[in-house]
Amino acid sequence: MSKSGGEIAVKIVLCVLLSGVILFLGLFAGLIVSFSGGALFYAPLVLVAAAVLVVFLAFFMFLPERHRRKLFISLLSIVVLGGLTTAVYELREAYHNRIPVVSDQEVNMEPYRPFADTGKLAVLPEPSKLTITKDLPRLDGATALYPLYAAFAQAVYPRQDYDLYESEVMVNTTPVAYKNLIEGRADLIFAAAPSEGQKAAARKQGKELKFTPIGREAFVFFVNASNPVTGLTTEQIRGIYSGELTRWSDFGGNDARIRAFQRPEDSGSQTMLERVMDGRELAKPPEENVASGMGGIISRTADYRNYKNALGYSFLFYATEMVKNGNIRLLDIDGVKPERATIANGEYPFAAEFYAVTAGSDNPNVEKLIEWIRSPQGQYLVEQTGYTPLAP
Repeated sequence: MSKSGGEIAVKIVLCVLLSGVILFLGLFAGLIVSFSGGALFYAPLVLVAAAVLVVFLAFFMFLPERHRRKLFISLLSIVVLGGLTTAVYELREAYHNRIPVVSDQEVNMEPYRPFADTGKLAVLPEPSKLTITKDLPRLDGATALYPLYAAFAQAVYPRQDYDLYESEVMVNTTPVAYKNLIEGRADLIFAAAPSEGQKAAARKQGKELKFTPIGREAFVFFVNASNPVTGLTTEQIRGIYSGELTRWSDFGGNDARIRAFQRPEDSGSQTMLERVMDGRELAKPPEENVASGMGGIISRTADYRNYKNALGYSFLFYATEMVKNGNIRLLDIDGVKPERATIANGEYPFAAEFYAVTAGSDNPNVEKLIEWIRSPQGQYLVEQTGYTPLAP
């Protein structure tokens, strides 16, 4: 082999080895970035940077020296372009993150715990006519109803520490609460009517769900406070969420596409939306991409983010008392405002009962507690919390 041929062979071997090291380090760094939450942007950026370095190395080793200046200029241009791309991404993320969110995860539930002495819970003006000191029914339920059943527990249960997620008074959200009830980890839950999936899960476990109405609440829709639209009809809501109506200008608003958010499947508010749709198929909702533990991407339904073109929904008490986001405005539905008076008299079209739900618990105090909740004292707490009692 000639001297020049030997040099080329050495360069090839060296290039292959160095390229392998660069690609390995790039892959390793990409995985680390993915685990750190950067799977959407920074992990691909790291892999592209590794590939660029490999290409640069190959050209550097095999191009004549007179072309290396141009090679370095090209590399510098790519670095500058990557920096600008990163800056644009970070600015976009900063804008996105400063927009207020309405989410089950954003409310701090600690102040609502029984006996937390924060003044957040409604209290009776006289001693409770029911006191339970042993065999405490294990309670769970919807986030929006926790302030209510925590007030029940504070009136009836002994004073002690009740952990939010592992105690006799838990708040694990509607989907988990139904799961806990069906699987025997809760005796009584407080929630809206179940989804078809939750009913099927109960049947599969041989459990019969029993629903006892304990109050009424409005299912509300809301927009950014700057949106000129003040109300929609039931049919317009169905048209928007089926994907048939797509622009706010159709309702006297700005010429912007409607960003109609939805909640995760089996949540209480999503089940209520399905009831509002009355059999019409829901359009695909906005999604957010979340890095999984293995560096992959999971698409999930995005929480309501208060863009100027957004449309979201929740329950009245949660939206107005727990979240208290002054940047959203509740919409009239069919010309009726969502408020206690219109819930009580049946004028508001999306008012519905919420329930104490059981699935055959053998706890002897469950029925006593439900009976007390429906008594004047329990209904007083329903009203004082901010919900509408069964009988005004």
